[in-house]
Amino acid sequence: MQYFNVKNKLGFGLMRLPKKGMEIDCEKLNAMVDKFIASGFNYFDTAHGYHNGLSEKAFKKCVSDRYPREAFTITDKLTEPYFKTNADIRPFFENQLKTCGVEYFDFYLMHSQNKVNFEHFKRCRAYEEALKLKEEGKIKHFGISFHDTADVLDKIMTEYPQIEVVQIQYNYLDYDDIAVQSGKCLKTCEKHCKPVIVMEPIKGGSLANLIPEAKAVADELGISAAQLAIRFAAMPDSIMMVLSGMSEPSQLEENVSFMSDYRKLSDEELAAAERIKKIIRGKNMIACTACRYCVDGCPKSISIPDLFACYNAKKHFNDWNADFYYDSVHTVGKGKASDCIKCGKCERICPQKLPIRALLVDVAKTFE
Repeated sequence: MQYFNVKNKLGFGLMRLPKKGMEIDCEKLNAMVDKFIASGFNYFDTAHGYHNGLSEKAFKKCVSDRYPREAFTITDKLTEPYFKTNADIRPFFENQLKTCGVEYFDFYLMHSQNKVNFEHFKRCRAYEEALKLKEEGKIKHFGISFHDTADVLDKIMTEYPQIEVVQIQYNYLDYDDIAVQSGKCLKTCEKHCKPVIVMEPIKGGSLANLIPEAKAVADELGISAAQLAIRFAAMPDSIMMVLSGMSEPSQLEENVSFMSDYRKLSDEELAAAERIKKIIRGKNMIACTACRYCVDGCPKSISIPDLFACYNAKKHFNDWNADFYYDSVHTVGKGKASDCIKCGKCERICPQKLPIRALLVDVAKTFE
């Protein structure tokens, strides 16, 4: 497999950036970027919708305006809500280049592919348009990010063998999950000889902020929960890159410390990850990664991931702040769980295949 011009296996995901109020904290982000690049890493990942359009702008201000083009690798994406026809794609793409402050993208991905929106991309000939942009030198490498079952992934890669790289959700909790199918998706990529970019290696923070019983397992080994999860995700030889959405300098410092001199998990560490997985699954938590894809289309403006986080905190972590956040933060000016009209838009777009409508009923019973 070809692994392109990337350094090491840790990528900076620009989806959960440090914030100051409603804006990106660029002073803090500058320091994080400087540390990241000085430590020998160069891969950044963004998309137009991240931080409501601020992620691409922050990349320009904190990376492309401050470093020569050869110092970094940047991935951006074509996302379904931003184009209705083929004619919409090129203007949107050109605006992305301008917003990011670059003349080309190293990687450009068809975003969040699944069985349903793949058909939209096909109708709009989005793959063909991206391949034209590659021919013009505005994209160096063409790929997809993916949220669905392995059979759908196999179909897409069979239909478009021009795909060079695939971004999938991959972590030890989802490896054998029947909905996410991380392990099966990885093997499908390997079958097609495509290098893999990992997203959600710590499952939206769930595998970094473990419940005490699970955290004790990692503590016994003298290893952080985040390190255990990220090193697991980087183990397969087919993995080209592991993305981490780092929002604090301390997170970056830790990740750089163990990924600069990467080593695979030992048998003992792998066994610990398996024990943690069994503990978490035994708690029956809502496995939301807070990707927030469900929020934009909700007709009742329900901040679903935040309400699920409140629910998990109250039910599984005995967090007394959960009621306050539910009543005074996440439902102020927005919908409550009981406002759900059961339209199902959220479930159709959810990468985790969560039964959101039923779960919101549980959330309403808990808080309302």
